[in-house]
Amino acid sequence: MRLDFLQAGEIVSIHGLRGDMKVLPWSDGPDFLLPFRRVRIDGREYAVENCRVQKTCNLLKLKGVDTPEAAQALRGKTVEIFREDADKDVIFAAELEGVEVYAAGRMIGSISEVLDYPGNSVYVVKGERSYMIPAVKEFILSTNLAENRMEVKLIEGMEIDAD
Repeated sequence: MRLDFLQAGEIVSIHGLRGDMKVLPWSDGPDFLLPFRRVRIDGREYAVENCRVQKTCNLLKLKGVDTPEAAQALRGKTVEIFREDADKDVIFAAELEGVEVYAAGRMIGSISEVLDYPGNSVYVVKGERSYMIPAVKEFILSTNLAENRMEVKLIEGMEIDAD
């Protein structure tokens, strides 16, 4: 299911005297946040004045957040992006939870969790039985969020509660 907003990171500290904030990104890397011109924090939309990478984090400057005190008030908050601003072809892990999974035309369950591993993600599917399915082209045949449906190819060893 496509979400209206996607959690992108957490404000972990302030930086400098102009209201800059250090954001720990919850994506593949800090470059992900660079193209966004607006974000949402606690249900409020903010225009992004500047966003740059600093090591593994982002330094984010928002319009209207111009002092260390104003930035400090947002510390610990979650930064969200607007789904409509993101690439339409990209599917985010949060959007996969609850998607119904089919193998050979038969529903086997729904995605309950997405596990991130260095090589690839793994989808945990729960139904009558539980499965761990690597998120690679060989096993994920199609994904249609509008229909809340994913087609997969199962092989021996994917079922985690087999006898």
